[in-house]
Amino acid sequence: MRILMLTAGIAAMVLFSGCSGERSLEDTEVADWNNEITELEDGLSAVLYEGDYEFQEFLAQGGASSDGEVVQFLTRNVILGASGLELQSRAFGCSTILAPAGNGEYLFGRNFDWNTCEALIVGSRPAQGYASISTVNTDFIRQSAGGITGLALRDEEILTLASLYAPLDGMNEKGFAVSVNMIQDSARIEQDTDKPDLTTTTAVRLLLNQAGDVEEALELLGQYDLHGSMGMMVHFALADASGRSVVAEYIDNKMVVTETPVVTNFYLAEGEKYGIGTSQSHERYEILMARLEEQDVFTAEDVRDALSSVSKRNFGEFESTEWSIVLNQADMEARYYHREDYTRHYTFSMP
Repeated sequence: MRILMLTAGIAAMVLFSGCSGERSLEDTEVADWNNEITELEDGLSAVLYEGDYEFQEFLAQGGASSDGEVVQFLTRNVILGASGLELQSRAFGCSTILAPAGNGEYLFGRNFDWNTCEALIVGSRPAQGYASISTVNTDFIRQSAGGITGLALRDEEILTLASLYAPLDGMNEKGFAVSVNMIQDSARIEQDTDKPDLTTTTAVRLLLNQAGDVEEALELLGQYDLHGSMGMMVHFALADASGRSVVAEYIDNKMVVTETPVVTNFYLAEGEKYGIGTSQSHERYEILMARLEEQDVFTAEDVRDALSSVSKRNFGEFESTEWSIVLNQADMEARYYHREDYTRHYTFSMP
């Protein structure tokens, strides 16, 4: 695979002040989209895909009830001739926050906590649907033949096309944002009606392509049977440009919606499931809720500081926060911070 170094549209040192009031330097790079995979730094790359990747056909033929079925569709219709391709998921932690930015605008922040991995920022401008920015852990995409994994896939086209079906978070041109957060629970999501099927990541792709706001997202989710990837329990943090923010959870295979500006890794729906999840996820939730109670208006730097306050280095664990994103749902920009380096970010505009 060809890996290119970043060509920055603008690189600058800027002064900022977060909610602490302290001023410091932050290195920012405004990144140009490229149709080839571009390495921003070790472990973080970006790519733009323009055109059709058969997602409407995927939905029309009934979707998929497992990651294996997604792969079958990809290898038969999208990535012809690719062999040994697998989509895998493993346990991960996350935090999201929706913060008011003033003047009726909002900022959506997201941490993805996992082991060291290869992250790919994917810009999508589909033939049908909304343009979007999303993030993929490419360690979850594997080409098993010959033991080839991750960014050592046969070529970058395979990785790019597979990644379009494997987003973990993102925002579209309408300012709608979504994030998948895991819950540590033995229960599974295996809805079984006569509706077409979706897996965790193809549900995210559906929402990015077709949902203009939270209400539309919930309506779309209700039209499909969801199947949690690798048997994992997840919930979806959904937020739109109007400031509505909810979590969609699956309890006894029924979707339950709860209004909330913060989502981590425990159930938020009232009832017997409420609170099930890790103790640390409760701590992260309380920290972020306290930020919202202490402050009425947030800048992008304030949201960054909030994400930094719940990043993994604060908890002395082996995991790291692999990426943090601040999404401006009015300006349609995404700031990416990588591996808890909150002194530097990459800014992407909506493709």
